Amino acid sequence: MKARMKNPAYVLPDGLKGIQTMLKGVYSAGASQEVLELTALRASQINGCSACVYSHVQNLKKAGESDERIGNVAAWQEAPFYTDAERAALALAEAMTRNVADRSGDAVPDELWDAVADHYDEKQLSAIILNIAVTNMFNRLNVTIKEPAGQTWG
Repeated sequence: MKARMKNPAYVLPDGLKGIQTMLKGVYSAGASQEVLELTALRASQINGCSACVYSHVQNLKKAGESDERIGNVAAWQEAPFYTDAERAALALAEAMTRNVADRSGDAVPDELWDAVADHYDEKQLSAIILNIAVTNMFNRLNVTIKEPAGQTWG
């Protein structure tokens, strides 16, 4: 499969610079790479973005994550492989990805917010939120242009 067009972030270099600056902030805020990748993987699974799922799986493998943890992200609620902090972050990823579009109440209920805030400081939580938001943006770009899994961007 071939993409419909080059990724818009690469077509508009000023847009890419802004995204890169945001991601630099995300990765410097003290949230672990594993949590950032796990939440990005979960959002990408929900959005059906094969290019992003592929990318986040590869990143998790490079970070030394086990096959059990990578392979069970879609079933994290039932799988025994995640810490309470990771579960809170994964729940936030699902709420931000699903509930914003389909909400009938709070997209992120207070109980979920409190659970996540119990595990992460404000900088880490900011990084997780921005990372999930950027992931959702890239999912939407890639699904729209039909970016294939394993494609090298640029």
